[in-house]
Amino acid sequence: MLRYAVVLSALLCVPALAADPPPLPSPSIIDAHVADAMKATGGKGVALAVIDNGQVAYVHAYGVRNAAGDPLQTNTVMYGASLTKTVFAYTVLQLVDQKKIALDTPIADDLDKPLVDYDTNAIYPDKYGPYKDLAGDPRWKRITPRMALTHSTGFANFWWIEPDQKLHIHYDPGTRYAYSGEGLILLQFAIDQGRKDKGLGVDVGDLTNGIFHNLGMTRTSLKWRDDFRPNLADGFNDKGEAVEHDERSKVRAAGSMDTTIDDLSKFAAALVKGEGLSPASRAEMVRPQLHIGTKTQFPPFADELPADQQRKDLYAGLGVVVFDGPQGHGFFKGGHDSQTANTMVCLERSKRCVLILSNDVRSEAAFADLVRFILGDTGVPYEWEYGDYAGKS
Repeated sequence: MLRYAVVLSALLCVPALAADPPPLPSPSIIDAHVADAMKATGGKGVALAVIDNGQVAYVHAYGVRNAAGDPLQTNTVMYGASLTKTVFAYTVLQLVDQKKIALDTPIADDLDKPLVDYDTNAIYPDKYGPYKDLAGDPRWKRITPRMALTHSTGFANFWWIEPDQKLHIHYDPGTRYAYSGEGLILLQFAIDQGRKDKGLGVDVGDLTNGIFHNLGMTRTSLKWRDDFRPNLADGFNDKGEAVEHDERSKVRAAGSMDTTIDDLSKFAAALVKGEGLSPASRAEMVRPQLHIGTKTQFPPFADELPADQQRKDLYAGLGVVVFDGPQGHGFFKGGHDSQTANTMVCLERSKRCVLILSNDVRSEAAFADLVRFILGDTGVPYEWEYGDYAGKS
């Protein structure tokens, strides 16, 4: 049985019961705390933004952007990693508002022919999944945009990490959460290659560029731009070794975004106050959709905990994970690879967010403390986000 939740009546009481947000620390105190965190972790570069009441309140960059020691600045282009997924969900919900996509209509209905008949390697090599692999499993016909955005398609994170390097559906779509960039790539495929009579067949990169333009995000793209190069952040791995920035040549909804802390703070502010979406779509994005019962996010197919050990407030939203804490309802998203660590935490009642981008994966160890120091006790589920697994988010 599908576990997509309706808004529980108890959830409606959370804002009234939530604690008032504490005063925000001053910029100088934030700076000192970040400096301590960088010293403790060895992180080379951190960029941070604070949103208060839906407005950008503070943006700052610390440390260096490369092995040469060039300073990290607020307009330095950094890898957005899986924060791309939240931007993509926002983009999809704009299509929902335009009635070009419906969250619960199967993706199959948005295509001109059966998914398994597409030779995706011929369309664009290595951009989409090998959908022909699903020919013997008709469950692909059930997958909807909502399932893709709640990580419940049944796919592994990516098809190429499967032992046989083929695409598989591991459980009935819509029945449980298991992190999957592959599910978002399928939804991107339906938008990129979908039926023009439904208003689809448009490039996701072009759609996001329109969003970035509207929000004044001049140095953000889901595809590499040469003008990024003069002020670009390389990464640092867990040994402190520099890793050259990957110039991603194709749009991938699961994680190809380059951005700056200046730019992405504008997106976070728009998102927390609902700018750019209808009230219904904005509410849907941060509504508890699908309960998450695992101890940690990775590995994706881990067994669920016994019911009495599960965190009751932990749910997938659309492109975010939602939770309830001392200050009420909130949502968050993380993202990293072997040399990148990012996080975004937002609280609905106060319309406050903390956004952190780091070009050093070691900085991640300080994120929970930094967010708590700035926002106070939020209840953000970092113990679930990271656990003891070093996989990519």
